[in-house]
Amino acid sequence: MKIETLAIHAANQTDESTAAVIQPIVLATTFERDEDGGYSKGFSYSRASNPNRLSLENVLAKLEGGVDAAAFSSGNAAGMAVFQSLTPGTHIIAPDDMYHGLRNQLKTLFNGILEFDFIDLNNENLLKNTIKPNTGLFWVETPSNPLLKITDIKKVVAIAHENNIKVACDNTFASSLGQQPLKLGADLVMHSTTKYLGGHSDLTGGALITPVKDKWWERIQQIQQMGGAIPSPADCYWLTRSIKTLPYRMRAHAENAYLLASFLNNHVNVEQVLYPGLATHPQHELAKEQMLNFGGMLSFLVKGGVEQTERVINATKLFTSATSLGGVESLIERRAAIEGPDTKTPQNLLRVSVGLEHIDDLIADMDAALNQI
Repeated sequence: MKIETLAIHAANQTDESTAAVIQPIVLATTFERDEDGGYSKGFSYSRASNPNRLSLENVLAKLEGGVDAAAFSSGNAAGMAVFQSLTPGTHIIAPDDMYHGLRNQLKTLFNGILEFDFIDLNNENLLKNTIKPNTGLFWVETPSNPLLKITDIKKVVAIAHENNIKVACDNTFASSLGQQPLKLGADLVMHSTTKYLGGHSDLTGGALITPVKDKWWERIQQIQQMGGAIPSPADCYWLTRSIKTLPYRMRAHAENAYLLASFLNNHVNVEQVLYPGLATHPQHELAKEQMLNFGGMLSFLVKGGVEQTERVINATKLFTSATSLGGVESLIERRAAIEGPDTKTPQNLLRVSVGLEHIDDLIADMDAALNQI
């Protein structure tokens, strides 16, 4: 089936008790045993498994071309489960512009438990020279947040697998509709489902998807079920419903982002636009090769300093100044302001989550704001 069909039907089933065409929300925390002490429906306790979570995990796996998925209460919880699954002392190589939430998680919560280096993963010689005997994981994030750098997944995977190292890819920015890391060789895909998969800025979640059910995956599932950082049945239901429109939403996000990026690329008050769909992006050819579309996220550098950059944010009417991304409404933020003193993000960079408003209105609003400088 095509991905539009999978998004609708992979999590959909008629309810046996009522013949309702949409699965109900099953709020039960526990399930009745049969006469032999087993569980005839396969569910025992909602932390271990739940009908709504099972449906969600099925559609998540199908969207990524995987065999199984594990849903979590947040993207950070999903990332943490990966790090918790590693043997203490394992060395991780991660991008130098890694999402600050997971970067800070490693530096703070796993300091002294795991080793880690943050480097430019596209520098092949540096990547090879950073490998240690205890290196067990390459963490890939592409496109990156917020610099929109593209990592060559196939190349990183080739180096990793030559050295018996696993590769996990954060696919949040691209979404399952924009990129398929498992088909490019990755061993694990991670999502903050809060973003494009949820798509409406009203639920929090995370997910991991695997191409094989191996011992590493069994360990991750143990952490999910025993650790209990799981989404509620209601959140699973709403996320499953949101995914049904994901293919069509992502097409519109990508189209709007490309048109807005093209406009910004020619604006007198814009220093640089970071969007992989533009021919001016330094890795545009790589993006064309490994991405299905270029996504709905872009960043741009305002001519001037912090004062001029903040002035643009405060002058917009349709772009809401807020953290997060992937909703139907357009969001904007000066990313360096929230990333802390060790940020790699330029102080005059604005990250934009391009929503589903009419592109003419978005361009007019951004033009008016930029002309306030």
